[in-house]
Amino acid sequence: MKPSLLTFILLILTLNLSAQVLSNKDGKYTEADSLRGSLRPERAFDVQKYHLKLKVEPEKQFISGSNTISFIAEENLSSIQIDLFENMDVDSILQNNKALDFKRKHNAVFIELDELVEADEQGEIQFYYSGKPIVAKNAPWDGGFVWDKDKNGNPWIGVAVQGTGASLWYPNKDHQSDEPEEVQLDIAVPNGLMNVSNGQFLGEKDLDNGFTEWSWKTVNPINNYNVMINIANYEHFSDSYGDLDLDYYVLPYNLEKAKKQFKEVKPMMDCFYEKFGEYPFVEDGFKLIETPYLGMEHQSAVAYGNEYKMGYKGNDLSGTGIGLKWDFIIIHESGHEWYGNSITARDIADMWIHEGFTSYSEAVYIECRWGKKEAQEYLKGTRSGLGNTSKIIGDYGVNSEGSGDMYFKGANLLNTIRSIYDNDELWWKTLKDYTETYKHQIIDTRTTENFFNEATEVDLQPIFDQYLRHAALPNLQFRKKDGKTQVKWVTDVEGFKMPVDIFIDGKEIRINPTNQWQNIKQNVAIDKIKVNELEFYIQTSFKK
Repeated sequence: MKPSLLTFILLILTLNLSAQVLSNKDGKYTEADSLRGSLRPERAFDVQKYHLKLKVEPEKQFISGSNTISFIAEENLSSIQIDLFENMDVDSILQNNKALDFKRKHNAVFIELDELVEADEQGEIQFYYSGKPIVAKNAPWDGGFVWDKDKNGNPWIGVAVQGTGASLWYPNKDHQSDEPEEVQLDIAVPNGLMNVSNGQFLGEKDLDNGFTEWSWKTVNPINNYNVMINIANYEHFSDSYGDLDLDYYVLPYNLEKAKKQFKEVKPMMDCFYEKFGEYPFVEDGFKLIETPYLGMEHQSAVAYGNEYKMGYKGNDLSGTGIGLKWDFIIIHESGHEWYGNSITARDIADMWIHEGFTSYSEAVYIECRWGKKEAQEYLKGTRSGLGNTSKIIGDYGVNSEGSGDMYFKGANLLNTIRSIYDNDELWWKTLKDYTETYKHQIIDTRTTENFFNEATEVDLQPIFDQYLRHAALPNLQFRKKDGKTQVKWVTDVEGFKMPVDIFIDGKEIRINPTNQWQNIKQNVAIDKIKVNELEFYIQTSFKK
């Protein structure tokens, strides 16, 4: 069936789950973009640990506290850049209990260190701050805090900042190339509420001032935008998957719905363990946390707001009906634990590594449960919302994502490469090897391309170039000339070659077109040829 208008709208929204993409109408970026997106000398350090100690006051929509930032200098440092949105107040910054001088420019804070931190040595500062963080107008697409109330009138608070930046609410080195090895969050909230954050629960403490402090700790590298707080009158229940802790935090009146809906986690883990390898953050556990917004891939603390419905809030983004067999947010956001959280793009220009692979994980799950044909029908259905009007790799060094097509175009690219491999055993081995090889690593597109290219005899580089670095799809043209049936690729990339499967009288054959016209051995009428569009995402045109 054809997707409805509502499905198209929902698809467009989903294609921007990474939050806002920077506006860049005439190709020019601002100084603020460069401060955020480039690795300046003041950022020549490797973050080791963040220790956030905060008080959250829901009635005032106000937060206050500190972040102790531990780092190792990559070169001699007399000053450093830490990012914090300019609407937030810097109360003081200390090094060895001495107040430091600082100046602010846009959302960056330039700090003069009291003591030089030499290359390869460890430094530490305490950054005290406070303020009213930006309120999200439409989380998760618009970054910020969500100050909501549940049906019983209790505060229900969440945060979603991917794309907008974690420095919206806490000071950090806000660049994807650097992940802290460890994060501890001590979050004080009004008595009667609970805060749930990333990692393992360390304990709670009544502060005797009307607030209770909830402490959590991760022991795996974590993206800045994944560090999270979730505050509500939560009900907790738990399970396990082998040695992996499964914890669920939901609003009390949704407990029975959650116990039913979250049963999908175990078959998902069965599938993803088989295809991608072990869950990357076993030590930190896996959590689903009910949030007042749709969802987000917060590492080991996945945000869930799909209203306990199948599909995408009860809708199918593929328009095929297949998307209504499973809960989109559980599968998609959990898929990010492998792609985006474990394997992270060094620059957000390469965010297709997160979103393309994760969107493909949806089809992987479908294949595990219902078979390959349904998985590929689902992927084909998702193409309806793709524009193919701008490239899916963004501009480097200026905090710029590429086109929202990175989601389902990226997924269909991977399905096309699988079809080029023409060997499912090799494909699954390569995908799993890739996922395990770069576990907990920060990489780029070239690394990804090289890995998949080395596994097959077909040169995939021109194919990656066309799909990732140009907007248009490769166009497979057929014509009849001098009594011969001919075929060629029309592409932006010169010297483009890609095998493709076609059907002639129901029989599937593989052809190897180039940018030059060549004869098809089976000399048949044009209308007898059908392209295998289920497995190859391309354009076709026929000249009779």
